[in-house]
Amino acid sequence: MGIFSILEEECMFPKASDTSFKNKLYDQHLGKNNAFQKPKAVKGKPEAHFSLVHYAGTVDYNISGWLEKNKDPLNESVVQLYQKSQMKLLAFLYASFSGAEAESGGDAGGKGGKKGGKKKGGSFQTVSAVFRENLGKLMTNLRSTHPHFVRCLIPNEVKTPGIMDNHLVIHQLRCNGVLEGIRICRKGFPSRILYCRLQAEVFFKAGLLGTLEELRDEKLASLVTQTQALCRGFLMRKEFSKLIAQKDCVWTLQYNLRSFMNVKHWPWMKLFFKIKPLLKSAETEKEMATMKEDFIKCKEDLAKSDSKRKELEEKMVSLLQEKNNLLLQVQADSENLCDAEERCEGLIKSKIQLEAKLKEVTERLEDEEEMSAELTAKKRKLEDECSELKKDIDDLEITLAKVEKEKHATENKVKNLMEELAGQDENIGKLTKEKRALQEAHQQALDDLQAEEDKVNSLDQSKLEGSLEQEKKIRMDLERAKRKLEGDLKLTQESLMDLENDKQQSEERIKKKEFENNQLLSDIADEQTINNQLQKKMKELHARIEELEEEVEAERAVRAKIEKQRSDLSREVDELSERLEEAGGATAAQIEMNKKREAEFIKLRRDLEESTLHHEATTAALRKKQADSMAELGEQIDNLQRIKQKLEKEKSELKMEIDDLAVNMETVAKAKVNLEKLCRSLEDQLMELKTKNDENMRQINDLNNQRARFQTENAEFSRQMEERESLISQLTRGKQGFTSQIDELKRLIEEETKAKNALAHCLQSARHDCDLLREQFEEEQEAKAELQRCLSKANTEVALWRNKYETDAIQRTEELEEAKKKLAQRLQEAEEQIEAVNSKCASLEKTKQRLQNEMEDLMVDVERSNSLAATLDKKQRNFDKILAEWKQKYEETQAELESAQKESRSLSTELFKLKNSYEEALDHLETMKRENKNLQQEISDLTEQLGESGKTIHELEKFKKHVETEKYDMQTSLEEAEASLEQEESKILRAQMELNQVKAEVDRKIAERDEEIDQMKRNHQRVMESMQATLDAEVRSRNDVLRVKKKMEGDLNEMEIQLSHANRQAAEAQKQLRNIQGQLKDVQIHLDDSLRGQDDMKEQVAMMERRTALMQAEIEELRVVVEQTERSRKTAEQELIDASERAGLLHSQNTSLLNARKKLDSDVTQLHTEIEEAVQEARNAEEKAKKAITDAAMMAEELRKEQDTSAHLERMKKNLEVTVKDLQHRLDEAENLAMKGGKKQLQKLEARVRTAYFIPHRP
Repeated sequence: MGIFSILEEECMFPKASDTSFKNKLYDQHLGKNNAFQKPKAVKGKPEAHFSLVHYAGTVDYNISGWLEKNKDPLNESVVQLYQKSQMKLLAFLYASFSGAEAESGGDAGGKGGKKGGKKKGGSFQTVSAVFRENLGKLMTNLRSTHPHFVRCLIPNEVKTPGIMDNHLVIHQLRCNGVLEGIRICRKGFPSRILYCRLQAEVFFKAGLLGTLEELRDEKLASLVTQTQALCRGFLMRKEFSKLIAQKDCVWTLQYNLRSFMNVKHWPWMKLFFKIKPLLKSAETEKEMATMKEDFIKCKEDLAKSDSKRKELEEKMVSLLQEKNNLLLQVQADSENLCDAEERCEGLIKSKIQLEAKLKEVTERLEDEEEMSAELTAKKRKLEDECSELKKDIDDLEITLAKVEKEKHATENKVKNLMEELAGQDENIGKLTKEKRALQEAHQQALDDLQAEEDKVNSLDQSKLEGSLEQEKKIRMDLERAKRKLEGDLKLTQESLMDLENDKQQSEERIKKKEFENNQLLSDIADEQTINNQLQKKMKELHARIEELEEEVEAERAVRAKIEKQRSDLSREVDELSERLEEAGGATAAQIEMNKKREAEFIKLRRDLEESTLHHEATTAALRKKQADSMAELGEQIDNLQRIKQKLEKEKSELKMEIDDLAVNMETVAKAKVNLEKLCRSLEDQLMELKTKNDENMRQINDLNNQRARFQTENAEFSRQMEERESLISQLTRGKQGFTSQIDELKRLIEEETKAKNALAHCLQSARHDCDLLREQFEEEQEAKAELQRCLSKANTEVALWRNKYETDAIQRTEELEEAKKKLAQRLQEAEEQIEAVNSKCASLEKTKQRLQNEMEDLMVDVERSNSLAATLDKKQRNFDKILAEWKQKYEETQAELESAQKESRSLSTELFKLKNSYEEALDHLETMKRENKNLQQEISDLTEQLGESGKTIHELEKFKKHVETEKYDMQTSLEEAEASLEQEESKILRAQMELNQVKAEVDRKIAERDEEIDQMKRNHQRVMESMQATLDAEVRSRNDVLRVKKKMEGDLNEMEIQLSHANRQAAEAQKQLRNIQGQLKDVQIHLDDSLRGQDDMKEQVAMMERRTALMQAEIEELRVVVEQTERSRKTAEQELIDASERAGLLHSQNTSLLNARKKLDSDVTQLHTEIEEAVQEARNAEEKAKKAITDAAMMAEELRKEQDTSAHLERMKKNLEVTVKDLQHRLDEAENLAMKGGKKQLQKLEARVRTAYFIPHRP
């Protein structure tokens, strides 16, 4: 049982006590477990009941009160009542209580699992049990996450929950080497890499590979754009050549049409059109041509009939010969009939088998059709899935692009944090150097103290006390400096902790994004496997279809062979029957046999007819679709023919009326032509007037809009002018106040500079005095050393005199007394010299303290200069932001220009579409002409048919009239088509006119935009020049601020220069405002310039205020320094008085100092032991630092590996995207080929099925 389980068991019993708990622990663990020990009683230390051996050392524990603290329950209902109490203190004490688990967890954490805490309420569970549960959860969490290493950190030294001591945690992290390892990993250095890998691989820092990839992408993009430009140029040249050819054709057609249109309305041309069909010569020529053609046809028919007759006669002779031969062969055939019957039986059996096979094949075909339907359905599903996968892939690509952008942003943040960390590291390095210097000074002071103590051991106790007090003062000063440095270190550590927290958050985001990328890659891999499986299934199905097609072809071949055999047998049977009929001299037995055989043949024929009917039924089912479609088409054709007949009847009726109205139309036509000419001219004038009216209306609307816009802009400008004037008046007032303040500040600064110069002289004199005092101190130390030598000599002489006194005491008493007097005098002189040296040391220490204070003041000045530099950096960043905004405006104007260019391109495309429509109209005219020619050919055919049929001339004349009316209708339709063509041409001309107008407007707008862009560029250049001037001024001011450390007078001169600059800028702003009132067009630009100038003025005024505040602060600090120096002077005088008093007291305290000397010796020995322990701790800390460096190197190597894996995954992603695109392209091609090949194969199969099922039926 463990300690906590024993504690819980004791809490369960009522009579348990601390002694029983201790006895149980001893019985259970003492002597059995090496980690459990019995503590030794040590004086001065608290009582300990048991001790545990940890990895860092043994720890003693006191168990008094453990049982009461472990079983102290806290009821939640009582806590809720406390929280609702009206006493604010009681409610505040229990405000942070958030339930039983939180209470128990907080108490356990506060106690550390060892000493006390409150027990949770609710289930009356002990604190030790809660701690065990939390420890078990922690261990399960660690086992589930598989950590590389575990670092135990102490959150605070107060042992209270919810408090995080950042300095303590950062100190532990630094000692463990975690921060150093993170820093190495951030810098991208490889770690834990074998030598062979470094020979075969190249390692880059973070970000360099991305830059190389960007360069590669840019190069590829440039190459692709060049190839695209070449291809597009080649294609456009080909299209241009086609357009030129079409243009030539269109010109020729238009020329012919215009000439025809000019001629067709002439009266002699109309007369020619009417007379041409009435001429008999043309009709006689046509009749002669038809007669000649008939004559030629008759000759050909005669020749064919003669040749056929000769062939038939030859066939008759051959048939007679064959008849004779057949009569001879009938007898042989009668013998062969038995064999034929047996063959017929075999054929019947084979027929049955083939029918069974046919059924199986038809079933297979049906199954295969079902399979093909299922496959098509699956294919459609797969296509849908492929489209969804494409969408998912596009979404994934978008998310990946976003992730990459976020990754770049995080990398930039990490770089900035790294730079800040580097700056903090430099500051820490400086502070550590200063700390080391102070530690060395402290060590040197300790060494000097030790030497002084060794020297003073032989001197009086009064001198020892003085030196000890001096050393204590030095030590206190050093401790103060150390505390200051520790405070600075804590501040830097807090900033480092914040940076590390930001880094951890960014690393967690990166890990999340990498996890999402891995999931997406796994999804893509799964989809690729599914696609591969589907492709395999498609291949298998294609192979199965090919096998089935081969089987069908084999069965068709077998069926064709069977049909050939059947046809041969039927022919043989027919021949035999004919021979038997011709052979009338056969016997009755043969006739009976022939009848039987004929009956059997009839049965076979019936079976064959049944099979043919069955096959025809199967083929009829296949042909129904085609028959239905043909029937529908036939019905449509019948409907069209009926409509045509109705139309022809109506046409004949209308033609009679047209003949009556023709005379009236001729008279009306002339008037119509004249009226049409007038109408066209008037329409052209109307169109021109409409276009002009539309243009005028547009111009009026534009002018009204511009007028309204200018009025609103004018009102706004006037309002802005008033505001600017009020601002200018306020600024002038502020300027006057600032000038007065600046004059006062100048006067104060002059006074302060005078005081500062005086203080600098004092400081130089103090330094000189310090140097002199150091020299005197060194001389005094040398004199002190000589005195010590004299003392040692005197001591030796005293020893000799004692020996002599022991031997010759009685003889030399008088000599000894004289020697004693001399030694006393010498001792007094040595003491006086030591007191003088001590007083000099005290004065030197005071000067040292004063110099340290001055150094601290100088450090404060350095920090102020750094803050000024930071403010200047912020201003420079603001200027960079303004520059970025102007660049963005310039890019927006460029985008507007590109949109205008796109509109012009769209208008050119519309023009091209109109040209295409014009070409289509020309094609339509050509088709009409072709239809006219076809109709003329049909008319000629009809006339030939009339000549052949031999109808009367009256009918021919009627038909001619009918044809003429049709021709006239066609002519009218042609005229309508030509009129529509003319309308189309006029529309095209109007469209061209509108396009030209639109082009002119677009060009005008583009020119206006170009002018606006030029104006904007000029304004931008002016603004950039002003910004550059302000930037130069800021750079100068920054350099001046950096020089503040050396020369304060230079700062004052620069402030005067800046004031003059500010006055000049104010004068320039006033001039610009006066110019603005006279120039309405450039109001916005000048207003922007004035606003920027005013902003600069405000910033400069703010800078002046800040600098004046800083100067006032420096003046106050200098006053404080003066007061401090006066105070130090007074304290020094008081210390001199105290030292003189102490010198009087030291003589009386010699006896007591001898006793204190022994104590000091013991203290010195303790100090030596403490120093040795500190050295040992330093060595241990160095070893821990080395371990931390190795751990950091391991972490850097792991980080580099993760970076390599991420880069490899990105490459794999790109390769997979390329493969997906290729596979998609192949799949599309395969689907197209499969569709084409499938259609062809289906057509072939249907043809084969028709041939297989089609068996000719003999009557």
